[in-house]
Amino acid sequence: MESRQLWTFINAAKMGSFSKAAESLGYTQAAVTIQIKNLEDELGVKLFDRMGKQVILTNRGEKLLVRAHNIFKEVNHAKNELRPDGELDGRLVIGTNESLCFTKLPALLTYFREHHPKMNISIVFDSPDPLLEMMEHNKVDVVYFLDEPRYSNSWNKEMEEEEPVVFVCSSNCRFAGQKDVHIEDFLDQPFFLTEKNANYRRALDKFLASKNIELTPFVEISDTEFILKMVELNNGMSFLPKFAVEKSVEEGRLAIVDTDEPQISMYRQIFYHKDKWLTREMAEFIRVANMDL
Repeated sequence: MESRQLWTFINAAKMGSFSKAAESLGYTQAAVTIQIKNLEDELGVKLFDRMGKQVILTNRGEKLLVRAHNIFKEVNHAKNELRPDGELDGRLVIGTNESLCFTKLPALLTYFREHHPKMNISIVFDSPDPLLEMMEHNKVDVVYFLDEPRYSNSWNKEMEEEEPVVFVCSSNCRFAGQKDVHIEDFLDQPFFLTEKNANYRRALDKFLASKNIELTPFVEISDTEFILKMVELNNGMSFLPKFAVEKSVEEGRLAIVDTDEPQISMYRQIFYHKDKWLTREMAEFIRVANMDL
């Protein structure tokens, strides 16, 4: 039994398809089929039921999947324990979304540049669902995003930090400094918002719908920095994570609107796939991100 056969088996089980497993691993479909057949012949059991293009684990296959996961976890632990505690010099691919990339990643990358200059870091920018899909197909090592709480038995969750999302306006706006402002009082202002299906925009629309209110923004754009600039110029209002506006508020360029409505929150979350080896580079990213520099 070879490790590559087990890894092919794990990927075929995860994707429910030999062709998708082949694409993910860089093999031909015939190579995957041969590896699985050789594994079945060696063990003397049938691991998959073939149903058209889909493959489904048999009971024996499900038992082997648990064992295979444990084998790779132990191999990974052994590598990390035996490897010298020298500089981190591996590659790390981080999947994140725009609001965190703009506000949280710069401090993290500065830390890694100072402490681990030999690392090679790649950043993939997208919304949570595509990022999780990339993680499922091993195209990113870890995902770090802001969204409603997400869970799956296939993922290891390494962070879940609540982050309030707030209405903001220019410090020169008439709503700056007021207390318990009714939301209906400022909905006629021009709003600069993220796209309709973005996570905290979706939460806002859901909240407004519960009050039979519909908000049509003046501009929809994913660029947080652009939104902040337009609101600072007193051109309107927005609805953004508090951490994204704190610096502008501290510098007196923006103000958080004090509303009488319940607070809406999103959650900063970090995941990596349970099938993924936890490299030293991944572990260090998770550790430093939880420090919230």
